[in-house]
Amino acid sequence: MPEQHHPAELSPPIGVSYVMPVLNDASHVRAAVASILDQDYDGPVEVLIALGPSIDGTNELVADLAERDARVRVLENAVGSTPAGLNLGIRAAVHPVVVRVDSHSMLPAEYTRIAVETLVRTGADNVGGIMDARGETSFERAVALAYTTPVGLGGAAFHVGGQEGPADTVYLGVFRRSALERVGLFDETIKRGQDWELNRRLRDTGGTVWFTPELAVTYRPRSTVERLARQMLSTGLWRGELARRFPADNGIRYFVPPLMVVGVVVGTLLGIGGLVQLAVGASPWLLLGFAAPVVYLLFVLLAALAYARGRGAGVFGWFLVVLPCIHVSWGTGFVLGYLSLTSNIASHTGR
Repeated sequence: MPEQHHPAELSPPIGVSYVMPVLNDASHVRAAVASILDQDYDGPVEVLIALGPSIDGTNELVADLAERDARVRVLENAVGSTPAGLNLGIRAAVHPVVVRVDSHSMLPAEYTRIAVETLVRTGADNVGGIMDARGETSFERAVALAYTTPVGLGGAAFHVGGQEGPADTVYLGVFRRSALERVGLFDETIKRGQDWELNRRLRDTGGTVWFTPELAVTYRPRSTVERLARQMLSTGLWRGELARRFPADNGIRYFVPPLMVVGVVVGTLLGIGGLVQLAVGASPWLLLGFAAPVVYLLFVLLAALAYARGRGAGVFGWFLVVLPCIHVSWGTGFVLGYLSLTSNIASHTGR
């Protein structure tokens, strides 16, 4: 049994350090920082941007942000990975509360105030809420719809909502810095899924991770099929790696996409074998294998009719593409990650 941990009360005014890893994200980071600086919060704040090696103008953009507002500091994240940037910012933080921010996210004005109040009220080590995906183009809206429905990313509370209370993990997170230091910060060997793994350690050491639907952070999805596929493949790779490392801590929902991928691939190969049987005059019983891909395609169509109908032809059409893209990319990544191939492939799939 883990030793129970009872964190000390935070005393107002409570200072907050926002930590944001950034790498090649010039199109989103300005809006993300603006949402931080516009927070309805009375305590002292600082914004720590952990800047990875970027080539798209992000360097100049964040330098301008720091020059315009003394609360913004830029830290050089030579490694470039998300967990390395988070740890860099946490070590440099001067306040007792650390707010993790993603450069693709925009915090609502009341986010920090509600999160800190909840942190104090519950005694939790980490408080978080919902990744409220919202797109601008038809493709992005289809991705956002997939994120926020059970058929897309599995129906976790931080995607689709739920009741307030203890949770395994939450989106982003507002942490007691002392709790982060207690468990040794983020594991820098885990490039994705590091939030889940950190929250696992917080819970194992007697801390509480608290979900509240009052915290909904706007998230901007990837804007192309290629970028979405790369993101999902990388996420699946590391989810598979985590499932292999911590087999007792993974719910059944994580195994559905990889089982689907294996089923469709095997079924398709069997079906092709059935075509060969048909060509040589043998009994084509292997054609039954085609049932697996047909059933999956029927599932995608029914899901689109259930969730995307009435949202416009563009969203409906892209949803038929987005859903398989998410399932196949994530499921394929999971299988490869579970087979310990993470380190050989992740470097080619992006941050």
